[in-house]
Amino acid sequence: MKRTYQPNKRKKQKKHGFFARAKSKVLASRRRKGRKRLSK
Repeated sequence: MKRTYQPNKRKKQKKHGFFARAKSKVLASRRRKGRKRLSK
């Protein structure tokens, strides 16, 4: 029986990684706010 979570680094990064955030408005708004760290 396969477990439910089959980790896939590429898929995860595509969804939640730095570039995924850069494409959405999240990073832009954080830059405007003057955040020290943009993403974890």
